[in-house]
Amino acid sequence: MSDEKQNIKILQGNEACVEGALLAGVRFFAGYPITPASEIAEGMARRLPKINGKFMQMEDEIASMAAIIGASLTGLKAMTASSGPGICLKQENIGFAAISEIPCVIVNAQRGGPSTGLPTKPSQGDVMQARWGTHGDHPMIALAPSDVSEILEMSVKAVNFSEKYRTPVMLLLDEVIAHMREKVTIPSIEDLEIIDRKKPSGTKEEFLPFKADEDMVPPMADFGSGYRYHVTGLVHNEKGYPTSEAKEVDQFLRRLTNKVELNKRDIIIKDEYSLDDASIAIVAYGSVARAAQRTVKLARKKGIKAGLLKLITLWPFDDDLINRLADQVDLMIVPEMNLGQMVREVQRAAEGKCRVIPYGRIDGDLINPVEILEKIEEEMSQ
Repeated sequence: MSDEKQNIKILQGNEACVEGALLAGVRFFAGYPITPASEIAEGMARRLPKINGKFMQMEDEIASMAAIIGASLTGLKAMTASSGPGICLKQENIGFAAISEIPCVIVNAQRGGPSTGLPTKPSQGDVMQARWGTHGDHPMIALAPSDVSEILEMSVKAVNFSEKYRTPVMLLLDEVIAHMREKVTIPSIEDLEIIDRKKPSGTKEEFLPFKADEDMVPPMADFGSGYRYHVTGLVHNEKGYPTSEAKEVDQFLRRLTNKVELNKRDIIIKDEYSLDDASIAIVAYGSVARAAQRTVKLARKKGIKAGLLKLITLWPFDDDLINRLADQVDLMIVPEMNLGQMVREVQRAAEGKCRVIPYGRIDGDLINPVEILEKIEEEMSQ
C-alpha cells in the first residue's frame, strides 16, 4: 500500500496509546491527572465523547480504578492511566478486579521513585509492582512496548488480553517513550484482530457467573441485562457467593492463576535480534531495549557476538525461553532503569547455566548503547 493511502501520523507515545485503545474498542476511561501519563486522559477526554464513549475525571486514583471496574461490569471496554504513585493507590481495586475477573487495562507511564520521586524522569522501577503490587496469589499480564508504534500495537493487545482472559492487564510505558514522538501508521479496524469477552450461551435461569469453560475463563454477562449476578472481593464459588470451603477455595485460586499461566504461548510477545550465533545476550525491555539494539550493532562491528532478546510481555515471565538461551550463551546482561528487578527473574530462569549480570541506572537519565557495550567489554575481560 502506498503512503498516500495509509493513515500516517506523527504521534507522541501517550497519543499512540489512545489510538490503540480506541481501535480495540475502549469506550470508557476514568482517571486522575499525573505526570507523565496525563496526555492519555487528555486524549480520551477529547476523543471518547465523539464516538459515544464516556470520559470521567475522578476525585482520586482508587476511585478511577473503581469506575472502570463498574463500567466493565456493564459491558464496556474500560481503561485508566497513571504513573507509579497513582498505581500504588489503585492496588486495592486492582486486586478486586483480579479476583472478580473483571476485564480492564491499567496504563503505567513509569517515572522515578519511590514516592513522588522524579516526576519528569524515566524509570523502570515498577516491574515488580506490576506483578505483585496487590496482595495474594493472582494473575497479571504486563506488556512493555519500546517505541511509539509498539505502544499502539500493545494497547490493542492489552485490551484483547483483558477481554479474552477476564483479567486486569498492565501496560508499562516509561517517561521516554510516553513523551517521544515518532511516525506511526495507524491501522484500519479491518486489519486488526479485536477480541470481545465471551457472552453466556445458556438460559438466564442456568447462568452461573463464575462457572468456567474448558479454557478456564467464565462467560461474562453484562450487569443489569437480566442475568443473576453477585460480585464480591471475597473468594467465591461458581454462583459468586463467598466460600471458605477448602476444595472450592483451592480450585478457584488455581483456576484464576492457571488461565494466564497455562496460556503463556498465546500471551508472551518478544523480539530477537542477532541471537542465532550469539555468545552474549542482552535481555532488555521498554526504552532500554532500543539502546540495546544499537549496542548489538556496535558490538558486532568489534567482532563481539552479541544479540538481543527484547521482552515485550514481562508477565507472565517466559522461563523456558530464558532457560534455552542460557544453554547457548556464556553471558547475559540485563540493563534496566532500576537496581535489578527483571534480572532476578532472568537469573532464576537461567538456573546457573551462564553468567547473568545486572546493569542498573537510577539517576533519571537514559541507559545509552555505549555504556551497555562498555559493561559487556568489562565482563569479557574478567
